[in-house]
Amino acid sequence: MNTQVISAADNLAIETACKILEGGGLVAFPTDTVYGLGCLVNNSNAIDKLYSVKERSQSKAIAVLIAEHTDLQGLTTDIPPLAAELAARFWPGALTLVFPKHPSLPENLSPLPTVGIRMPDHAFARSLMRFTGPLATTSANISGWNNPVNADEVLAQLDGRIDLVVDGGPVPGGIPSTVVDCTALIPRVLRIGAYSPEELGLE
Repeated sequence: MNTQVISAADNLAIETACKILEGGGLVAFPTDTVYGLGCLVNNSNAIDKLYSVKERSQSKAIAVLIAEHTDLQGLTTDIPPLAAELAARFWPGALTLVFPKHPSLPENLSPLPTVGIRMPDHAFARSLMRFTGPLATTSANISGWNNPVNADEVLAQLDGRIDLVVDGGPVPGGIPSTVVDCTALIPRVLRIGAYSPEELGLE
């Protein structure tokens, strides 16, 4: 496979990425944290590819990125009050919230009855998803390797394994999102990243 590279500033970047995603391909693109690797959230074959090219265990869930709050419809069966509050305060931003998983989602997206969802604070990523809808997305690296913060770092790990890299320059973050499970009565911070529990009011 030849991995194509296109600048995020190119007028054809979103159209090119959409065609690849709609064809079941994988696209790496910048977010506000690290470069992500995504596919259409409802394409189970593409999700299998996502696990394969990353050499990621299928016992680990894939998160979903969204462009707007309304995109939660069809992804979850319930929006707990705490999740709604945190989303209102910290989205768009580097916070992944864990919701009950909608039964229509592919089984291989997550082995759990839950799904992690985030709205990135990045103009290109959100513009892309306004055309494609939510994307199953994980960091654009081989599992266990460094998280990429520019297109060259993506290519160093995934060149020839994925269809397209959208080069948006260095990402402003570089730190993964904080993950909070909102499905229990007492929320649990599953991973500390860009936000501390204290910043989220969960200390």
